[in-house]
Parts: sequence; structure tokens; C-alpha cells
Amino acid sequence: MATEKSFYMTQEGKEKLEEELHYLKTERRQEVVERIKVARSFGDLSENSEYDAAKEEQAFVESRISQVEQMIRNAVIIEDDNQNPDVVSLGRTVTFKEMPDGDTESYTIVGSAEADPFEGKISNDSPMARSLLGKEIGAEVSVTTPGGDLFVRIENVE
Repeated sequence: MATEKSFYMTQEGKEKLEEELHYLKTERRQEVVERIKVARSFGDLSENSEYDAAKEEQAFVESRISQVEQMIRNAVIIEDDNQNPDVVSLGRTVTFKEMPDGDTESYTIVGSAEADPFEGKISNDSPMARSLLGKEIGAEVSVTTPGGDLFVRIENVE
């Protein structure tokens, strides 16, 4: 039997997934069922684009429900276990300065289920996070990205 993938996330991230799952099961699923009913009333299903679109949406919603349930079932909550506060680890926010131009950026390293770069949360599976994890404040790190190598210096870990 294959082992299922663990999804690392904060307690807040798990709660957001639980809210999404509740919404999908209680509201979104009903909305799609209503769309299918209305589309059926239009007649011949073989030439009914509204029916086809509603069925595709239903498949998407059911797929997302399954995906979210799996993520919740296999959630591993990230806890601050009093490790060295100067070391980059999962669940911590790292501030670094790009070298040599000096642009400063901060990201919180979270599990892939919770990643949202627009909110400053990057996946622990990303090239940036993999390069930073385990490094200490002051370390100069080379990050291999699709756009080429990037050199950064870790300024702070929270």
C-alpha cells in the first residue's frame, strides 16, 4: 500500500482548509446541483452547453473536495518547538537581502498546501525555501531558480 503525502501547514492553514471544505460541501455543491437542474430543463442534453458546463463544474468541485479532504487527513501541523531561533525552519519568517543590489524580501516558509507568494508565504518545496532551510542569520546562500542563480544573505528569522 502506498503511503500518502504529508501536508505541512500551520494550525491557521488547516482551519482555512476546513472552512473551504465546509463551504464546498454545503453551499457550492448545492449551487452546482441547481445549475444542473436548470440546464436539464432546457431539453436535449446532447446539444446543451449549459448542462455540459454545469457537469464540468460539478466534477471540479468534487475533485477539490476530495483534494481538500486528503490534505486535512494528512495534515502535519507546524509547531515552534523551541529550536535555535536564528535558524530558518518551517513555519518561520525569513528576511533576506539580495546580493549585490540589496533588495530586501521577507517570506514565511509553509507547507505546499498553504503557500501563497502574494501573501508572502512560500512552499517548503520551492527552490528558495529549500536553499534557506537550516541556514542561520548572516549566512550567504546561493538559490538556483528558473531565472538563474540568486545570491542572498539571511538578515533575520522570526
